[in-house]
Amino acid sequence: MIPPEISVIIPVYNEEDGLPTLFARLYPALDQLETPYEVVFINDGSRDRSAALLREQYQRRPDVTRAILLAANAGQHMAIMAGFEHARGQIIVTLDADLQNPPEEIAKVIDKMREGHDYVGSIRRRRQDSFFRSSASKAMNYLREKITRIRITDQGNMLRAYSRSVVNAINSCKEVSTFIPALAYTFSRHPAEVVVEHEERAAGESKYSIYSLIRLNFDLMTGFSLVPLQWFSMLGIVVSLGSAALFVLLMVRRLIVGPEAEGLFTLFALMFFLIGLALFGIGLLGEYVGRVYQQVRHRPRYLIEAILEGKP
Repeated sequence: MIPPEISVIIPVYNEEDGLPTLFARLYPALDQLETPYEVVFINDGSRDRSAALLREQYQRRPDVTRAILLAANAGQHMAIMAGFEHARGQIIVTLDADLQNPPEEIAKVIDKMREGHDYVGSIRRRRQDSFFRSSASKAMNYLREKITRIRITDQGNMLRAYSRSVVNAINSCKEVSTFIPALAYTFSRHPAEVVVEHEERAAGESKYSIYSLIRLNFDLMTGFSLVPLQWFSMLGIVVSLGSAALFVLLMVRRLIVGPEAEGLFTLFALMFFLIGLALFGIGLLGEYVGRVYQQVRHRPRYLIEAILEGKP
């Protein structure tokens, strides 16, 4: 079997309604590239018929199709890591199964990679999401760039291409919680971006809730930067100096004016503010300690139930 030049990794989680359409569009788009390729599907513990559909597709195209069936849901990024560790190509492309990134756009990131880049991200031309989600994403992209210094225009778009060297570096990290596009950016020497089309979701609904997106952003900011801790340390210094100044002011006022019962509620408000600030700081510190705790346990990042593939 000819080694594939391109590996397309697609995590799948409860996508049975959209998979037939994905198959119908993906393989013709890859056939037009006229180069050896493989498609690596990762079933991320789906509870519907996604695994059965992947088995059927493997039987139809065993020469270019591989399927990794995880025993339980590990999350999108861990599923992609499983794909990275099993991909054989020199150019590895990630793609969502929901068809919001058209498979026909894969050629754009491949062409950009062949210009000499080792990592190519994509920017959605006309994002087909709600106004709230688009606005929140732009705000978080700006905040993440300021904190992590990782300059990725559209961090939420999964259509990306990675060189073999970058993927090997990612595989060597063995992190249990990470954000793959940002991690790849730190290893890349010649990154680039291309503008791609974006479509409405073909079927089903997004697997990312508001809570999941918040957790993802916490993982990104605490996994790639100490800036949040440094900001909070500086804020603590400012608050401490302000509190000391306020204490001196209250003591002087007491000596000059005398005791005042009316100032009690001001002190309560100040106390509640400082308590809230302390709790926020403890939570922030807990994020970093929690990441250390997860890493030192050395538990497997994912469990593979079966791999459907032909002989290499």
